[in-house]
Amino acid sequence: MTLILMAMPIFKIPILLLFLLTSIPSISSHPFDPLSPLEIQIVTSTVKSKFTNIAQRLTFHYVGIEDPNKPAVLSWVANPRSPPLPRQAFVVVRANKQTHEFIVSLANGKGSIVSEHVYQGNGYPTLTLEEQEEAIEVSLKHQPFISSIEKRGLNISDVVGSVFSIGWFGEAQSETKRIVKVLFFYKESTVNVWLRPIEGIETTVDLDDMVLTELKDIHVSVMPSSEGTEYQASTMRPPFVAETKPILVNQPHGPSFVVRGHTVSWANWDFHLSFDMRVGVVISTASIYDIDQQKNRQVLYRGQISELFVPYQDPTEEWYYRTFMDAGEFGMGSSAVALEPHHDCPSNAVFFDAFHAGQDGTPVKLENAYCMFEKYAGDIAWRHTEAVIPGKLIREVRREVSLVIRTITVIGNYDYILDWELKKCGTIKLSVSLTGIMEGKTTTYKHESEVKEEIYGLLVAPNTIGINHDHFITYYLDLDIDGQENSFHKLKLKSFKTDGSTPRKSYWSVVSEEVKKELDARLRPTEPVELHIVNPNKKTAVGNKVGYRLIPGPMAIPLLSEDDYPQIRGSLCDYDIWVTPFNKSEKWAGGMYVDRGHGDKTITHITQQNRDINNKDIVLWHTIGFHHHPSQDEFPIMPTLTGGFELRPTNFFDRNPILKMRSP
Repeated sequence: MTLILMAMPIFKIPILLLFLLTSIPSISSHPFDPLSPLEIQIVTSTVKSKFTNIAQRLTFHYVGIEDPNKPAVLSWVANPRSPPLPRQAFVVVRANKQTHEFIVSLANGKGSIVSEHVYQGNGYPTLTLEEQEEAIEVSLKHQPFISSIEKRGLNISDVVGSVFSIGWFGEAQSETKRIVKVLFFYKESTVNVWLRPIEGIETTVDLDDMVLTELKDIHVSVMPSSEGTEYQASTMRPPFVAETKPILVNQPHGPSFVVRGHTVSWANWDFHLSFDMRVGVVISTASIYDIDQQKNRQVLYRGQISELFVPYQDPTEEWYYRTFMDAGEFGMGSSAVALEPHHDCPSNAVFFDAFHAGQDGTPVKLENAYCMFEKYAGDIAWRHTEAVIPGKLIREVRREVSLVIRTITVIGNYDYILDWELKKCGTIKLSVSLTGIMEGKTTTYKHESEVKEEIYGLLVAPNTIGINHDHFITYYLDLDIDGQENSFHKLKLKSFKTDGSTPRKSYWSVVSEEVKKELDARLRPTEPVELHIVNPNKKTAVGNKVGYRLIPGPMAIPLLSEDDYPQIRGSLCDYDIWVTPFNKSEKWAGGMYVDRGHGDKTITHITQQNRDINNKDIVLWHTIGFHHHPSQDEFPIMPTLTGGFELRPTNFFDRNPILKMRSP
């Protein structure tokens, strides 16, 4: 049974149809299809049956697809009419203060345990949304805490809390408990609570026992004014920035893409689109049609965010631990928010719901979790004007229309807009856009002239410091360029002196280095270099190795010392480029269990194996970074800042692949 959906503008796949597309066993079921609501229920019920005599509560922290072996997936993709591969789920739960891992089979629509393992290493699973809410509730009902709030002259009904992970600072495994801090903010007169922190008070909550273990009432601080912090249009008063006239996106015949289950066809691209509760959108088995060879050619087996490391730079007692690993600690997928039509996505967008398991194992629906749309913003795919031919003027122009898949995830005060953009020329662009509200720290200073000490940021408003911090985002990119056996080449641009036969004295040329080992592939470019993933076994008609080039994104050099505990955990930013041989269990640049982890399972440790990566099935890891020194222009809400990178065909085609694109 094959169901085909022709996407329409401003259209969300009906929940029943989406359920059918993702849960009915059929010859069209892709191996990477996410778990349907029914499958989630089967999986979690199967795991619950193993804990009938549990003394403490059972909590689900991850439920997702257990990837089939890669050769089996590629075989199925080559022949999608063959029987679907066996469906299995990978599950992480907490029970009796232990982390349990399960692989659950879904054969014949029934669940059965394939394997069970109790994790004994460092670190804990991703925090659930429900336990974060419970930790806040426990704190707000704690009578000594209420008394501390009243001592400050504040109204407890206007106090809101937020959970903060606390990292690791050298404690032994036996001393590392699964605890979080709860910090508090004041919503009286404004919804912009992040700029009104209640400094000097915090609670510590044990998540396994769900009990408050410590209340710190350190000092009573000033409370920043709510004046000027509002950002809701309904509450703002004139004057406003001048309006621009409406810009309409109209596709009268509907989008050009076709969605079959979770497989998307658009222009010359075919790929699978999925959603994971830890990382959000996942693009897999992507291929592009070569019009000259008249066949689909492999490009990307799997691409996703691996980790997002955000260390704040205030080392004082109340701030030093704020060094977050957002994907592994909070979940980029489960923290996704509903996208708003016409605002988060244009009017021609198609919206998709997603599902994940809640803390109790019940399927949770994420409405409008991601959108897909064709984008045209006046860009040009290629053009030329020819005027040198006597009596003739030639002008040829082609419009650049691309396909965008977008999701937005909100971790506390930050909104991350995450885009995948595919172009007809074969380029894949990935972008990360940062907006939201800076995390403010209260101070007695009201003017910069008063500041006579290190404040670890900038005074952005009276009594408010915007604290310096970083964002390091690592992408996992399993590129299969025209096949699985690939190599990594550094093409260094070197200057040379001429032989003196002409007036020119110098030129530059390319010196190619074939990288053979993991440790040699680590890179932070300090000189001109091109970075190519090539298939050494495939060549163009004139003999060049087919490949793709990485055009790197913004590269922020880490500034913490190598022996600082946050840097040990966040060593994914030690280099901008890493290359490893494919291993389906190696997806996490910060390690599988990063909450309170010791940094001993990171990409740094993975690459210490120094395995062979030449003419192998390899994975490219790319870290882009932002150093954020706040400014007043970002108060009380931050204009969007965007960074990203490209994967661009380089000798992949024999000629311009969109040469024969018609002019619309």
